Amino acid sequence: MIDETFLLNQRYQLLQPIGSGGMSVVYKAIDEMLERVVTVKILRENYAADSKFRERFKQEAKAAANLSHPNIVTVYDFGFDDGKVFIVFEFIDGTDLKTLIRKKAPFDTNEALHLMTQACAGVGYAHRAGLVHCDIKPHNMLVSHDSRLKVTDFGIARALATIHPDEKSDVIWGSPHYFSPEQATGNAPSPASDVYSLGVILYEVLTGKLPFEASEASELARMHRQDKPVPLRQINATIPEPLEEITLKVLSKEPSARYRTADQLGRVLLSFGNLNQEVTGPINLPNNRDFQQPQKTPEPVNFAPKDEATPLEIVPNFPFEAIEQEQPGLINEKIDWMTWLLALLAFTAILGLIPFWLYIYFSINP
Repeated sequence: MIDETFLLNQRYQLLQPIGSGGMSVVYKAIDEMLERVVTVKILRENYAADSKFRERFKQEAKAAANLSHPNIVTVYDFGFDDGKVFIVFEFIDGTDLKTLIRKKAPFDTNEALHLMTQACAGVGYAHRAGLVHCDIKPHNMLVSHDSRLKVTDFGIARALATIHPDEKSDVIWGSPHYFSPEQATGNAPSPASDVYSLGVILYEVLTGKLPFEASEASELARMHRQDKPVPLRQINATIPEPLEEITLKVLSKEPSARYRTADQLGRVLLSFGNLNQEVTGPINLPNNRDFQQPQKTPEPVNFAPKDEATPLEIVPNFPFEAIEQEQPGLINEKIDWMTWLLALLAFTAILGLIPFWLYIYFSINP
């Protein structure tokens, strides 16, 4: 533990520890240069001496610094001082979603949708920027006192451009209660992997329970790959049946059976809940081509206890564009009147040719 009178980098006055994990300790601090409260995450000394861990820590800062979204914690600074490696984030006056789940779950449907659409907005933005988070869990979502959620901890995030579909890893990254079946087998992650993890959180906030529980990580991995979760309404009968169907769809074992991105899931949840967009904020849905073009995004911050959590926020005026794999019956399909009109004209033209060809035939064969 660092002496709280220590002035980090001749700028950041540490006030008090607000969380810790296996690799780092998180402090509330004052940025004396800009006179504002910030969050400082400092890599533990035994890891700071290891170049691989320093690089991973730096990668977290870079990944988050390139994301600018109201539902992602903003990174302010990264540096070294007297053998200490640190990241500076915006300070979130609140707690992580896991703590809220322990206190309040199961959540009211509207409150659950309000939080989850914000989570989808932040994670979906990262997907459009070309990143897979790979460690989505409620510990990594910070919720302020006014219910604004921000996603944090991009420590093991992967750039889509670096992921080969056939890659296989002997080391499994992520949290066993929340990682996807493909992550559990060491296969390549994708945006659909983050969607599965969001589905686990959705299940948890609606029921107060995890879909799979076991004491061993290996058993949890097997359950994610093979077992079916208990239907939500068997645990909480107040959950609307369509919402149960959405959640179970997201928890499909095959990535292709889920929604492909967090934006798509967020769109369906918004449509289902008919949420007040001025309260919840907007979610921008990408087209598939957006995955090919990473976008810069500044704004992720970390306030992470235990697993370095950070919540996200949503913005207003959500554009409802068509998405793939929408839940049947939740969003009305638009009728393409132009296509029907062209088809009718073609049919009329074909009918009009029949008398002409009859005239030609009888002229040749009276």
